[in-house]
Amino acid sequence: MNPVTMQLVADKYIRIALEEDIHNEDVSTNAVMPFYQKGTVQLICKEDGIIAGLAVFERVFTMLDPATVVECTARDGDAVKKGEVLGTVTGDVRVLLSGERTALNYLQRMSGIATYTHRVVALLEGTSTKLLDTRKTTPGMRIFEKYAVRVGGGSNHRYNLSDGVLLKDNHIDAAGGVKKAVEAARAYAPFVRKIEVETENLDMVREAVEAGADIIMLDNMTPEEMAEAVRIIDGRAMTECSGNITRENIQTIAGLGVDYVSSGALTHSAPILDISLKHLTVIRED
Repeated sequence: MNPVTMQLVADKYIRIALEEDIHNEDVSTNAVMPFYQKGTVQLICKEDGIIAGLAVFERVFTMLDPATVVECTARDGDAVKKGEVLGTVTGDVRVLLSGERTALNYLQRMSGIATYTHRVVALLEGTSTKLLDTRKTTPGMRIFEKYAVRVGGGSNHRYNLSDGVLLKDNHIDAAGGVKKAVEAARAYAPFVRKIEVETENLDMVREAVEAGADIIMLDNMTPEEMAEAVRIIDGRAMTECSGNITRENIQTIAGLGVDYVSSGALTHSAPILDISLKHLTVIRED
């Protein structure tokens, strides 16, 4: 995550997370460490995975105190191993203690998503199908979770509702059909926006092709239906498969020739990667 993005977008969410956890004071820390004392603590990985979110982890501490120094031996996207020391955090002990949980929450969550995504992407090796995330993200965490998907080797679908046109079932019902929905979107949206249509059956696929949709989503279809849909579309639109995508069936789906597979599980079901801050040492300065 680059510094500009961090300052413009991520900082406000990190600040909210810190305020949520600390509120008016950290009672435990203030009880045992009422005054400044320099210290250092190790960042240790407790299981194998892909690391993501180190800049966010660091920013938590430097937001509390700019003098905090975070030194990491790994970079986002690196494969890390159980027991590996990933770096150290040095600074005011009060900052190390108060920022620990929030910093680890970000790093564990983002690394878990990157790890899960990496494993799913590996199943698509040798195919032309790309893996996409969705908007099924944790409120206030989208920028971090979608970044983690990219670190894991996946690609981002639209970031938010302003980012692209996706006509889902309720949009189509509101407009009075696929053709009318596409026509309305074409007339309203900027010409640089592609129009994607969610289809649930082969009749809708045919209507979306005839309406000139740029991308056709095949939602919750059987493999047989998807194969027929790809044949009907015949390269006249990009294809995306969505709905009940699992690690067990994704290779079968990719074999049908779809351009993209989107999976909400990348962000809503990935387990965290277990990472800890351990061995805090107080540096006695004479």
